[in-house]
Amino acid sequence: MAAAGGWRAASGRRRRKRGEKEEESGVAVLRRLRDARDELLSSGFWAASAGAVREPLGSGRAWRCVCYGLGRFAACPAARLQLAFLLLLLEMLEVPPRHCFLFDPAFSELELAALEALGLHLLPENEEGKHSTNGSPTLFYMVHCGKALYNNLLWRNWSVGALSNIVIIGNSFKGIEERLLSRILERDYSYIAKILKGVEEVALPAHPRYSDTFNDTSIHWFPAHKLERLSAEVWQFLEEPTYEDCDDLEIIRKGEEGSQHGPAPAQP
Repeated sequence: MAAAGGWRAASGRRRRKRGEKEEESGVAVLRRLRDARDELLSSGFWAASAGAVREPLGSGRAWRCVCYGLGRFAACPAARLQLAFLLLLLEMLEVPPRHCFLFDPAFSELELAALEALGLHLLPENEEGKHSTNGSPTLFYMVHCGKALYNNLLWRNWSVGALSNIVIIGNSFKGIEERLLSRILERDYSYIAKILKGVEEVALPAHPRYSDTFNDTSIHWFPAHKLERLSAEVWQFLEEPTYEDCDDLEIIRKGEEGSQHGPAPAQP
């Protein structure tokens, strides 16, 4: 995935040419992505963030990665920096690109082709965050995603064994708790509310250049010893979230994505 001076298209993966103009645009997207990588490295933000990430992720574990809600990285500098950060994470963790799966209904064909060129895979459908890890160590990269995505992810993996093998990089759970009324948090996002006593959280370092790109972003992990101290009643409640009374649901529901075309998605 990476080469000296930045990322290149993964070897052995070729896209059909769709005209000189589009081909040049694809090259430009990858070039801007390499520029974003260089910026993260030269600013010192990546080095400081990598130190914070290493503790929960440890070493010697075979991680896979799921990324939701990345956004339009071909046109949006913030989304491009977030993708560059993700690719640096994969390099640090030695996660092969084929073990990283992404979904965002906003991706354009150009962006889908760029992700394919990088060797990354698309999730086959909109999971609404309900992705089961099946016990495999999994990093979820969900910067600035809606609260329901985090809540759905927790619900789908609601056990000590599954959660203790998950790390989430995304919106601060502490921040969610502080901003929402307790009754709203417990009614609409009950799994976030219940896990607050079982999660460890470290914020990404502040940097003036990235105050909007990575604001309110933390690393979350769920140590088994903390999860085991939660009451039995916490684990017995397994009702799937429906959000019937939620006034500001911040996700696109399955079937609402609209039509899009691109490289065929891979099964995770």
